[in-house]
Amino acid sequence: MKNTLAVLIVIGLFSFVFLSHAADRDDAKTLVKRAAAYVQYQGKEKALAEINTPNGMFDKGELYVFAYDLQGVMLAHPKNPALIGQNLIAVPDAEGKLFRKEIVEKAKSKGSGWVDYIYLNPETKRQEHKSTYFQKVGDIIICCGVYKDYSHDGD
Repeated sequence: MKNTLAVLIVIGLFSFVFLSHAADRDDAKTLVKRAAAYVQYQGKEKALAEINTPNGMFDKGELYVFAYDLQGVMLAHPKNPALIGQNLIAVPDAEGKLFRKEIVEKAKSKGSGWVDYIYLNPETKRQEHKSTYFQKVGDIIICCGVYKDYSHDGD
């Protein structure tokens, strides 16, 4: 019980960090690590419920955690609950890249890593480049990505 309380306190303290600055790759990786720890200490079902919670501990605006199973079925997504339960492994991004297939394959072979693709930013409502960090935890893949809007470069 003391370990669980300590983990929750640390998770709570990290939440304030994400509210104070724009998200970067380190923030995405840290949020995935926090979610992975939550899965290990609270169990898969409770963790997926928390990941699905809009504005919850794993939803910080453009920076949010989502999860797949090992076949590419969306298990949790706080921004787009309509995706939950769908097998998305064969759905490409705007440029035809099967990024979910790449995430699943790399998660199975390497355990964690990064995948780049194009995705609709739920905050700006624009297709943007996204770099997602993922980590396999048991039979699920925890993910979090950062968006890079290239349309404003040089402004």
